[in-house]
Amino acid sequence: MFYCDPPGRSDSRSLMNNGSSVTDINYIMFHDQEPIHLDIHTDLFESAYRRNKDLNFSNGASHLGLIISEKNSEFVEQVCSQFGMTPYYYFFHGWAALDWYRGYNRSFLMPDPSQRIITKSFIGPNRIIGGKRKHRVDLMYHLLKRDISDAWISFPEVCPAENMHINEIATDEQRSTFAAANLPWNFPNEENHPMHSCWLSLFNESAESAAYVITETVFEGRRHHLTEKTFKPICLSMPFVMASTAGSLEYLRSYGFKTFDSVWDESYDLEADDDKRLVMIADLLKQIDSVKEKQMLFEATIPIIEHNYNHFYNGGFEKILWNELSSMLNKITNDFNA
Repeated sequence: MFYCDPPGRSDSRSLMNNGSSVTDINYIMFHDQEPIHLDIHTDLFESAYRRNKDLNFSNGASHLGLIISEKNSEFVEQVCSQFGMTPYYYFFHGWAALDWYRGYNRSFLMPDPSQRIITKSFIGPNRIIGGKRKHRVDLMYHLLKRDISDAWISFPEVCPAENMHINEIATDEQRSTFAAANLPWNFPNEENHPMHSCWLSLFNESAESAAYVITETVFEGRRHHLTEKTFKPICLSMPFVMASTAGSLEYLRSYGFKTFDSVWDESYDLEADDDKRLVMIADLLKQIDSVKEKQMLFEATIPIIEHNYNHFYNGGFEKILWNELSSMLNKITNDFNA
């Protein structure tokens, strides 16, 4: 088994391996939490490939599996082709969300959808904006240009993870718009954009909002890679607009969830061009922001959000994940014993 230690590291020096004996010829590499970025992770995969060969002391052909949590990915395909790895997929972040957000359905932190008074168009939390998350900067730029006036939005001036100022991240065209925005924008009773990945929060702001804007970890390229962020609005009983890779809504629907094409236009999910998709998302959010009867808009989504909430908390989603995980383990067993 190959893995990075400590968790969160992805350089080749952090690569560890553990096998039952020096005669092992089959190894699995776990890269099932973060998306693959070839400019960052190629050295890591090269190191695993080399060590797999170094640890193969028998005359048999070695097998190196790669466990990942992104599907239909051009980047996984390239890594596996280059290093002779076999990919094995399961939805890691689905399991993480079931663990992190368990028990909230037994609390009274979020009012029932039928009891909410909607005064805001949407809520859009943003924390990390540097590095591979620049799509959040681009989306914010488009929202500022459209004069979104009735939403809850948080946005830092300095990325808390990369320690980069917005002027270092934004393009020349974008800088004047951000300069006029008077950043940072914080939610009430918050400062410095705290990390909330592993729990639900912002209950008051969410309860007032007609929709939740999910700005996922990845936005560009051909792949499906959703994280716990996608499940926050589901567990808060909210409709959502998703800023992610093309086909992400369809990917989520494959796990039994429903989306909101009966309430607003979700054709942005079909747009393969990343720049065009971002503009379509911004246009949709402007339309939602312009709706005068936000209460009626939200109430039209209630049957869908109730389905999603029950699917997440009452075992439907977990059953799909178990079947998927069992199928993956059976495939590994068959491949490694062949």
